[in-house]
Amino acid sequence: MGLKKYAEKLDDYFERLKQGKAEKIEATHVEKVIRKLNAKKQQLLDEIQTTTKESKKARLEQKLLFAAEHIKRAEMLLEQISK
Repeated sequence: MGLKKYAEKLDDYFERLKQGKAEKIEATHVEKVIRKLNAKKQQLLDEIQTTTKESKKARLEQKLLFAAEHIKRAEMLLEQISK
């Protein structure tokens, strides 16, 4: 997701929050998700090191990229809701 789309989603969330149509996202919930994503990232790294099949390594590396992207987004969200 590009930064423009991310910003639009955040703006939409804050607008819905003002209107009472959304619940506030708690920082602790986002931190919990970040911890889970970091654990998954470490699991993928360990699995990549032990895997010998190149096709499986490629799939795991793709999953690793997705996990890193989700961590980045979660950290950006945490920064926004902590303001």
